[in-house]
This record gives sequence, C-alpha cells and structure tokens, in this order.
Amino acid sequence: MLERKPDALFTAVQLGSLQLKHRVVMAPLTRSRSIQPDSVPGNLMREYYEQRASDGGLIISEATNISLTSRGWLGSPGLYSDPQVEGWKQILGAVKAKGGHMFAQLWHTGRSSHTAMTGGATPVSASVDSGYWQHPSHLVSIPNGWVQPSPHRALSVSEIGAIVQDYRRAAERAMDSGFEGVELHAANGYLVDQFLQDGSNKRTDEYGGSIENRGRFLFQILAALISVWGAGRVAVRLGPNGTWNGMSDSNPDALFSFLAEKLNDYGLAYLHIIEPRIGGSELIHESQGAVASEKLRRIFKGN
Repeated sequence: MLERKPDALFTAVQLGSLQLKHRVVMAPLTRSRSIQPDSVPGNLMREYYEQRASDGGLIISEATNISLTSRGWLGSPGLYSDPQVEGWKQILGAVKAKGGHMFAQLWHTGRSSHTAMTGGATPVSASVDSGYWQHPSHLVSIPNGWVQPSPHRALSVSEIGAIVQDYRRAAERAMDSGFEGVELHAANGYLVDQFLQDGSNKRTDEYGGSIENRGRFLFQILAALISVWGAGRVAVRLGPNGTWNGMSDSNPDALFSFLAEKLNDYGLAYLHIIEPRIGGSELIHESQGAVASEKLRRIFKGN
C-alpha cells in the first residue's frame, strides 16, 4: 500500500522567527467591531478572534490604526492608547490559549478619511488631489454613515518623520499587547500606498519622483518596525496594480519589482501580496500583464 503524503497545507512552515504548525493563515479582515468612540478592542472582538484561532496557526489582525489622526474607518481598532492595549491583551490571551499566533496589521488611512474620524485634523497624503475627495465612489465610514472624504493636504518632510515615529510607537504597543509580530499595511490606497504610486504622489522632494524616492517612506517605516521587533517578526503587505481608493501607477511592473527586490535585503517574516483581481471587497477583471504574486515570487526570495 502506498503511503499517503501529508497535504502541504497542513505541514509546518517557518515564517521568519515564527514557527507555524500548518499553513492556514487568516488574512486581515476589517470588522468594525471596536468600542466607540475610542476604538478600543472589546468582548465582541475577543469572541471573534477566539473563534478563529487554531493550534499553531497565524491570524493577521484587522487593519489597526497607529494614531487618532490615522483613522478613517468607523469601528476599526487602534494601538495608540493604554485602553486599546488592555483590550488587545484580552484578545491575545484568548488566541494563545488555543495555541494560535497573531500579528498586528498597522494602518494609516491617509487621504481616505474624514475629520469626523481624525479628531478634527485634516486628512493627509503624499500630495493633494482635489478630484479624490470629490469622486462619488470614494466613501468613508463615519458615525453619521458613509460620506465622501474630507479634503486632504500634503505632508511636510518633518511630519513624515513624525508619522514614522507613530508607527514605531504602535509597534511597541503591539508588543506590549502580546502580539508576536507586525505587518505594515502598504496597500489598498492608504497612506503608504499613496506615497508608492505616482498616480497619487506628485512630490518633487526626496519622497517623490523616482521609484527609490517614492519607496523611501515605506523603508523608513520598515526600519522603525524592525528596530522594535527584529526583521523576522515584521511583514509587509503590497497591492500591485491595485485601483482601490483611486490608485494608479505609470509603471507598476518597475515599481513593485523594485520593492520586492529591495525587500530581499531585510529578512522579513513574509511578503503579503494582494492579487490585482481584488478591488477592495469586490472581484474585478485582472488586466493583461498585471503585476501579481506569480511575478513577484520570482523576485522575492523569502516567504
């Protein structure tokens, strides 16, 4: 009788410094269930994650805001206050009790926001695009329902540095909460993606123009996260060819190939790619020649 080989899905895998018993990973899914108005994880979130935890498996948290002014989606949790840390501790305790592992996905929504969510602060981005907040399909969730974003402004260089430090502090709070690593959300048309793609980044300083300059913000954040966690507990999420939130790039193949190649130097836990056929919560037509995981797999040498 032939010996039945185990299904690869249920075999162990090493992700950076994290050993998993199987390869079933729960992707980040926004649920909008944190306690408002302070975006504190509560019992409803704890039950949700506890139900999905598995022995030796990995959960990537829903997108989690790094600061009050980074918020853009009503109900999303945060990692910028002590009560939020205490709420996450309860969740991580429940996940670990079932043998599970969990990374925190760190998030700044950038221009995809409204002053009702930022404490009154004007949303920020790499550059100003008045057509973005006037577009009828670009909507954000606030206490009064779904509305168009507030007008945004471009970040100064010093403000960019301050946001990098917000990411560092959120990474420290993630460690205090009991997470086992962090994933940088650099996709879906949120702030990091707004710097990466030239459809939204029209800057002429060291953060704009060339691909290297547009990637500078991402790699500065990455260095900050690694300074807290070590590279083997840090991951990055990219969305090549993503059009969600009004995104576009003149040469996505060159941009995302450059990013994948440079990320080889870091020894990350993994690189998380959103396929171009995914547009937010919808399946869309994948254009011919779109940059996707199949292409980037030949460039990126890690998980």
